[in-house]
Amino acid sequence: MDLQKQTVPAAATELRASDADRDRIADILRDALAEGRLTADEHAERVEGVLAAKTVGELDVFIRDLPAAHERRAPQVSAPARPAPGAIPADPDENVVAVFSSAVRRGRWRAGRRIHAYAIFGSVEIDLSEALFAYQHIVIRAISVFGSVEVRVPENVSLRGTGGGVLGNFEVDHLDAEDPEAPVVHVDGWAVLGNIEGRPKRGKIVTDILDRVQRKVDKSLRKHLDH
Repeated sequence: MDLQKQTVPAAATELRASDADRDRIADILRDALAEGRLTADEHAERVEGVLAAKTVGELDVFIRDLPAAHERRAPQVSAPARPAPGAIPADPDENVVAVFSSAVRRGRWRAGRRIHAYAIFGSVEIDLSEALFAYQHIVIRAISVFGSVEVRVPENVSLRGTGGGVLGNFEVDHLDAEDPEAPVVHVDGWAVLGNIEGRPKRGKIVTDILDRVQRKVDKSLRKHLDH
């Protein structure tokens, strides 16, 4: 049976698949092989298809005849809508600029509500996988002219993208976090003969994202009031 040639049901989601989604399906196939539900050839064929799949709907095809596909899963919660106009300041908290050069923002840093990234014949990397999220909504405005802007986020935040390319590429994965209170990263912009990408960073998951920051704020306030 050639699963790759089957028609995906109309109800299947067309969300872009992440590496975590592919790993989950591969684990189910491995268990099915161990249980004798799949032959070695069937397992190899399906794993090959999983690696080539682009959407979550395409991934589900490879397990829909297995018991794991029919287990009750928690309903997926869509990320909150964009913040209302004026909710986020028009002026950026930070500018990341690369003109005939490269600029990188990564590690343990506090992400502001608005970040502007400009890559003019250069490259900008904004890595939020270890950042402190003090706000639920973060807007990254990216402009790439003969350059590239790459945005990386933890796997447990939501990610949205609005933009396009003029002889360039604008590609931002659509992610929905399981936690409706998780931060949402909005990547907006245009790529002119350049490239803008937004993706999750495999294996990077931030725990207690907002609570941890709030505890630090409360601690600072208590210390200030004690003086």
